Amino acid sequence: MSQLAYYVGANPSAVSKVVEFNEGIDKFFCFDFTADNKDLDTVDFGDQASFTHYIDHTLQKHDCRFGIGGYMEHRAIYKRSALFNTEEEPRRLHLGIDFWAPAGTAVYSPLDGKVHSFADNNHFGDYGPTIILEHCLDGLTVYSLYGHLSRKSLDGLHQGKTISSGQKIATLGEWAENGSWPPHLHFQLMFDMQGMAGDFPGVGRFSEKEIQQQNIPDPAIILQIPQATIMR
Repeated sequence: MSQLAYYVGANPSAVSKVVEFNEGIDKFFCFDFTADNKDLDTVDFGDQASFTHYIDHTLQKHDCRFGIGGYMEHRAIYKRSALFNTEEEPRRLHLGIDFWAPAGTAVYSPLDGKVHSFADNNHFGDYGPTIILEHCLDGLTVYSLYGHLSRKSLDGLHQGKTISSGQKIATLGEWAENGSWPPHLHFQLMFDMQGMAGDFPGVGRFSEKEIQQQNIPDPAIILQIPQATIMR
């Protein structure tokens, strides 16, 4: 068992929900954005209306309140932005977990910590407003990243600001401010920020998957969403 998983198992009361949901009532649909999903062939991911319709229609079809998924998923959708089309090898490996939910949905810190950094990564296909928190868990330092937020989420922040587990830290942004995506949260954990601030890659090269996994653990360890509520 990893040190992070051990901490969560030993301190269940220290971990709060990142997005508020009703256990036993709310359902999550697990989106598949790999090339194996032929439903994606009918979606123009470069068109905001087409992309948003696909998300909303899929959630309604499966009677799910939220969408979820994506950790270490080799995605086809990143062709929509030149941001991910690097020359040597295009970046297609999604490193975090996405929550697909309406704009304005509240986002909470799952752990005690402090503000490490924040920025508005205002580029097409990027995070838009982003917050990164730092958590010290019995000697283990973990960073949590929240991307695609509303711009007002950055108001009043400063480096080192104390954050409590369960504290509301942000809301999800509209597409016009969140990097041009249907509203959702990109949630990611890192052990090493590698000298970065206000930003950290959320998409990597598939050839580097094993390396990425050493620094970027599965956020499901923190989310603890019951598998029975996840529809596929």
